Amino acid sequence: MITVYGIPNCDTVKKARAWLNDQQLAHDFHDFKKAGVPADRLAQWAAQLGWEKLLNRQGTTWRKLTPELQARVQDSDSAQALMRELPSLIKRPVVEWPRNTSVGFKAEEWILFSDSQ
Repeated sequence: MITVYGIPNCDTVKKARAWLNDQQLAHDFHDFKKAGVPADRLAQWAAQLGWEKLLNRQGTTWRKLTPELQARVQDSDSAQALMRELPSLIKRPVVEWPRNTSVGFKAEEWILFSDSQ
């Protein structure tokens, strides 16, 4: 089963879910705002993908943080703590495919994930 993690009003998450529907790929959706960030999954994603890839330093939430708060992010543990506190800092969507995990949405890459399922 495919699980999409994100925030429902995020434009990228909307595009990703629409793409999955267009491809007729069944998936579950985990809403960070309602269900929170599963700490065990976040740790696994950070180990698998790298915390730097998960932390969205391009987004509004990061830019609104104080320089002191931004400076606290030094390693995977500190980044994960902040991402659990502020789920909007996680680049979206995070998708758990049956054999892989991806972050962000690029249809040309997702074709490869969906074909290998």
